[in-house]
Amino acid sequence: MKKTDYLEDQLINQATVFHPGEGERLELAGASFTFKVTSEMSNNQLGIYEIKLPPHTVGARLHYHRFMDETFIAQKGILTVYAGGEIHHLEPGSVAYVPRFTPHGFANDTNEEVVLTLIFNPAEKREGFFRGMVDILSEQPVDPNKFLKLYNKYDSFPVDVNNVLPGK
Repeated sequence: MKKTDYLEDQLINQATVFHPGEGERLELAGASFTFKVTSEMSNNQLGIYEIKLPPHTVGARLHYHRFMDETFIAQKGILTVYAGGEIHHLEPGSVAYVPRFTPHGFANDTNEEVVLTLIFNPAEKREGFFRGMVDILSEQPVDPNKFLKLYNKYDSFPVDVNNVLPGK
C-alpha cells in the first residue's frame, strides 16, 4: 500500500483561460450570455458570466437568492442595478456586490448596449438557469408559471411573483 505524503502538495494544471469572445454563448432577443467560469469548472463554487444587454432591456426584475451572492461588474455602458431599496447607475469599472437575501434586479435603461460581468458564489449550477431561461422565453406565448418554476429551481425568488419576466 502506498503511503500518503502529508507534507508535499501535488501540483496539477487545471487553469482555464478565456479570451474576449470565447466561452459558450447563448442568445435571446438581442441579449447574450457567455459562460466564462462554470459550476463544473469550479466544483460549483463560482460562476462567472459575461452578459450583453441591448438598449432598454430588463436583465432581471427584483428578486433575491437564499444560497448565493451575486456581484455585478460594469464593463461597457451604464448598468442600472436596483439593490437595497436604491437605484445605482454603474459606469464601466463599477462593482456592486449583492449578498443573499438582498432584493435586487438589473437593467439597461439607456440607448446604448451594456456589457457586464456577473459573478455568482457559490455557482448553484447557474448555467442551467441561463439555458432554461433562453428556452422558456423563446416560447410563444411565454408561460410565466414555467419561468417562475425555473427561477425557484435555481435559487431565485421574485419580490413580486406577478412581475417576474425580464425583457423590454
